[in-house]
Amino acid sequence: MKPGRQSVIMEIISERDIETQHQLLQALAERGVKTTQATLSRDIKDMRLVKELGPKGNYRYVAARLDQEDFDERLRKIFKESVISFDVAQNLVVIKTLPGLGQGACSAIDAMDIRGLVGSLAGDDTLFLAMRDNESANALFHEIESNI
Repeated sequence: MKPGRQSVIMEIISERDIETQHQLLQALAERGVKTTQATLSRDIKDMRLVKELGPKGNYRYVAARLDQEDFDERLRKIFKESVISFDVAQNLVVIKTLPGLGQGACSAIDAMDIRGLVGSLAGDDTLFLAMRDNESANALFHEIESNI
């Protein structure tokens, strides 16, 4: 249901200017999609919809546009500013961050398309990166070392 509803939301905002959640709820209802304001609000957040000034001078919902290079640079900055220490233990890379920043640093790692990364696990201030083998873990360790 969620993917279908979100697909209809994208169709609606691409076809016409929608200024409010109420208007979006009405447009969904016109297409036979029943939902609540709370669910719609979560969809807007999940889909990263934002309001921008339209050509007619009114605000409307649109999908956020992120420049991929800018996005990647932001992730790298988050990672650099949150890491306190890091070490390697066989095929695991363990990274310590400032308290509360483990998940943000892990999200940055996940978005970096790291060769040999099998999976990641984040806590409040610790990341465990499972690498395919010891060699991949050592390569990542040295990559982190040279960039922090």
